[in-house]
Amino acid sequence: MYNHNHSHPNTGKGDRKQNILFAAILNICFVFVEIIAGILTNSIAILSDALHDFGDSFALLSSYFIEKKAEKQKDSKRTFGYARLSLFSAILNATILIAGSTYILYEALQRFWTPEPVSGLGMMLVAVVGVAINSVAYFRLSQGQSANEKVLSWHLLEDVLGWAATLVAGVIIYFTDIYLVDTILTIGYTLFILFGVTRNLKNVVNLLMQGVPTNVNVEEVESKIRKIVNVLDVHDIHIWSLDGEKAVFTAHITILNWNINVLSVKEQVKDVLHHSNIEHSTIEYETKEECETGHCKF
Repeated sequence: MYNHNHSHPNTGKGDRKQNILFAAILNICFVFVEIIAGILTNSIAILSDALHDFGDSFALLSSYFIEKKAEKQKDSKRTFGYARLSLFSAILNATILIAGSTYILYEALQRFWTPEPVSGLGMMLVAVVGVAINSVAYFRLSQGQSANEKVLSWHLLEDVLGWAATLVAGVIIYFTDIYLVDTILTIGYTLFILFGVTRNLKNVVNLLMQGVPTNVNVEEVESKIRKIVNVLDVHDIHIWSLDGEKAVFTAHITILNWNINVLSVKEQVKDVLHHSNIEHSTIEYETKEECETGHCKF
C-alpha cells in the first residue's frame, strides 16, 4: 500500500523574487557611485567594492529571472517542476563571488608592497552610504530560506563588511596617513567572505548530490516513526531536497498487520514528517508477514 503526501506551506516565492529584485536595483544604482568615488579617492577598497557590486548585480539579476523560471509548474518532462534551477543559480553566484574575490586579493597584494595616497575623508563619506544601502539589501535577502538566497546574502554581507572596513580605513587614514590600512582591511574582509561562500557552496553541492538537507535529521525522523504504535520497522529511507527548502522523503514502513488502524498510523507519520521540515513524501506500507515472506525486499 502506498501513501503519497504533499503539504503546502507558504514558501514565500513571491517575496523571494521581490527580495532579489530589490537588492539588484540597489546594487546597480550604487555601482556608478562607487566607480566615480573610487577614482576620486584612489581607494582600492572602494574600487574593489565597485567590482564586487558589478558582479553582484549580474548575479542578482540572473537569479531573479531564474527564480521566475523555477516557479514554473511541473510537466511531463519535469515531474518535480523547475525548483532545482535555483541551485544552479546559487552555483553561478558563488563562482562569480569567488572569482571576484580572488581578483581583489591579487590587486590588494600589489598595493601591499607599494601603498598609494588615499583620500580618507572621501572614503568615510562613501562608506557610510555603502553600509546603509547594502545593509538594507542584506537584511531583505537574509530572511530567505532557499540555498540561492543564502548564497546571494553572502554577496551582500561581503559588501556590508567591505564598506565597514572602508569606513574604518578612512578614519585611520584621515588621522594618520597610513595608507597601507586600506589594503590590509581589503584583504581581511575578502578572505572572510571567501570562507563563507565556500561553506555555502558546499551545501549547494550536497543538495545537487541529493544529500540530506541541513535542516533535517535522518536519525531523528527514523526514531520518531519507529516509536509510533503498530510500526515495527522503517527502511529504505531517502531524504533529499529540490532547492534547500522543499525536502522529499521516501521509505518503506512495516506495520503489524492490516487489521490495525492504518489511517491513524499514516496521520502520525505525516505529523512526524511535517515537524521535520519535510514537505513531500511517498511511502509504501507493508506488513510483518509480507516482509517475512520476502515480499517487502528489493
